[in-house]
Amino acid sequence: MTISLNELLAVPTSGRRRAVVLDSHDYAQSVFLQGKPVPWQEPMAYANFFGQVQGVLKSDLALLSLDRFYAERVAADPKLQASMGAKSRTGYALRTLLNDADTTAFVIELATVFSQTQRVPVVLQIPSPMQWLARTHPFSGATDVSGLDADNAENASMYVADWLRGFAALPLMAVMLDDRGPTVGTAPVPLSTYSPIANVTDHYRWALAQRHDDRVELHGSELRGAVIGADFWSTDTAALPDGDFLVGEVPLAAVPEQVLSRISALD
Repeated sequence: MTISLNELLAVPTSGRRRAVVLDSHDYAQSVFLQGKPVPWQEPMAYANFFGQVQGVLKSDLALLSLDRFYAERVAADPKLQASMGAKSRTGYALRTLLNDADTTAFVIELATVFSQTQRVPVVLQIPSPMQWLARTHPFSGATDVSGLDADNAENASMYVADWLRGFAALPLMAVMLDDRGPTVGTAPVPLSTYSPIANVTDHYRWALAQRHDDRVELHGSELRGAVIGADFWSTDTAALPDGDFLVGEVPLAAVPEQVLSRISALD
């Protein structure tokens, strides 16, 4: 029987008092892969890599960092870059990226293998539509993203919503929109702007979250996630923040022995 995110947050699978979601990708690449490339192009190898990390860090949710996957995919494919830059219209580059059939087929295969092999529920982490728009906009020749606004972000969310339907068959727990990054436009874009995405996640019974530098909010829920500070991983005296659940990123340069000690302090 599949549980909901609210049920998992109420009774974490790890047995902790509060659920903990750890983003350990960069740290894991440094420590577990010794700086070697992440095996994105081999879904089973990637799933095994993540499983090895999960066995040590024991996050309550498995965070599949598709934001990082897409960044590497674009950087390695000049043909895809050229297609994204074929027109200067705002949003064209992002729409082209999400409509690329080969990339989409591969990422769905990656997510399928990942969801079949992890022992905890899976969350897809992708850039928020505004952040994804800002990251792809320069391919169309526009270097200034300060003029992007909430209307542009809402339009971008329609492209993302269509793309998310490709994951319909997967038993995902949630989709997390990562809104961290440089400030884009004149004002932050609230989660409520992304109603096309919320409609899709509601339809498939996935939770929808937005990740900020200082908090994580959940669509349709009063529950709030608190962010574990970077100093938590380097000192035994750092306290945990107040929140209904915790989200943290293990720093790239964290000392493995200290990380293991601090993991035990999350109970």
